[in-house]
Amino acid sequence: MASKTSGRSLAELYLMFIVIVWALNFSVVKYSLDDIDPLSFNAFRFVLAIILMWVVVWIKNLKIRIERRDIWKVVLLGLLGNLIYQMLFIIGIDRTFASNAAVMLGMIPVWIAVFSHLFTSQKMYRVQAIGVLAAFTGVALIMGGGEEGLTFRSETLAGDAIIISAAMVFAVYTLLSRSLLEKYSPLTLATSVMSIGGTLLIIVAIPSLIRLDYSAISVHAYGGAAYSGVFAIGLAYLIWNFGIKNVGAIRTATYQNLVPVLGVLFGLIFLGEKLHILQYLGCLLTVGGIMLSRYQKPG
Repeated sequence: MASKTSGRSLAELYLMFIVIVWALNFSVVKYSLDDIDPLSFNAFRFVLAIILMWVVVWIKNLKIRIERRDIWKVVLLGLLGNLIYQMLFIIGIDRTFASNAAVMLGMIPVWIAVFSHLFTSQKMYRVQAIGVLAAFTGVALIMGGGEEGLTFRSETLAGDAIIISAAMVFAVYTLLSRSLLEKYSPLTLATSVMSIGGTLLIIVAIPSLIRLDYSAISVHAYGGAAYSGVFAIGLAYLIWNFGIKNVGAIRTATYQNLVPVLGVLFGLIFLGEKLHILQYLGCLLTVGGIMLSRYQKPG
């Protein structure tokens, strides 16, 4: 009994650590993009993330086997979850505030609820629907809020729209991956998907990598790529699944609600980002909406 309690406490501690890692990642990426172009930065971090995943596979002596009939599905997930999503994320955050990106990507559970309601048998409860409405209202305030009120002429508008697109893509990826997770372990699927999508990301980045002036890149930017690849992508996945195993999926998922809150806070502290009053209100509405959209009826 004591061992089980100790395992839960350790998992809770690890999950809090990963929440901080994810929230800080927005500021780290934004800062690093001052020295490295978006596509090259993606290539750097995914080389590290893929290596880490395969090292874990090797340590666990896991055999990666995907049935022939499922290969096209895994390739599709690689395209959606790594190539398209990661390109949208990195291009979007380069054109908006880290704070905005943290809140917009926090909308992934909201998009999952919407797409599930529209295209599957899983319908939203009233509380979830209210949460979705609140979240969308909050996003509108973040995108359109400025010194002159709600104008939708913000310099970050394009970046915000791209980040929203990234959240929508990852929501689709999450829904499509559910059937494969019933057949394959999370590590098997994640390693396969990341290897395919990450390799494509690296290929896409080759022209940028050739043009890149490596001597002009600061140690901090290289460190940012290492942080994002090793901690925010690779290690985060492993710890997240450790948390699900020890404290359950629902309690683990609640930790994600802290990511946009801390993401905004870190953007304000470390990058000196300044939002307008309507955007702060939008952040509050969006985070509240995200929490409500994750509501599950007892029993």
